[in-house]
Amino acid sequence: MWDEVREEVELELSLLHRLFAEHSTLIASVQEREPDTTAILALGAILQSFYNGCENIFKRIAQEIDHAVPTGETWHRDLLAAMARPNSQRPSVISESLLSTLAAYLRFRHAFHHIYTYDLRWSSMASLVLACEQTLSQLEKELGRFLESRG
Repeated sequence: MWDEVREEVELELSLLHRLFAEHSTLIASVQEREPDTTAILALGAILQSFYNGCENIFKRIAQEIDHAVPTGETWHRDLLAAMARPNSQRPSVISESLLSTLAAYLRFRHAFHHIYTYDLRWSSMASLVLACEQTLSQLEKELGRFLESRG
């Protein structure tokens, strides 16, 4: 079970690294100047994909180790919160600090899913875009510690 989870985590992390590698020019460009409308839309899609990848990891851990994935209207938030709490099957997967950071990505993903694209504002997503690679690095470090806890 843990070996399968480890493989799935490594696969998802490699896909997240690929996401940022394929869009590195766009992400780098917004550090120097505000993006245009088309770039904002593309960056929104990148943020949505980033959080989806994180959530795929958390769902796999919930399925394989916890033997329960939250359900209901708040299952996305509940799943993220569960990853910061240890349970009888495992230690916590992520820190409270990373929970708080990822919660902002979850909120953005929810908004991105429910608004018209012309309502996207760079000011509401700039900090997430500029920190996404650092957030991935922190996630990778914390997942590594989590997986090492089982040898």
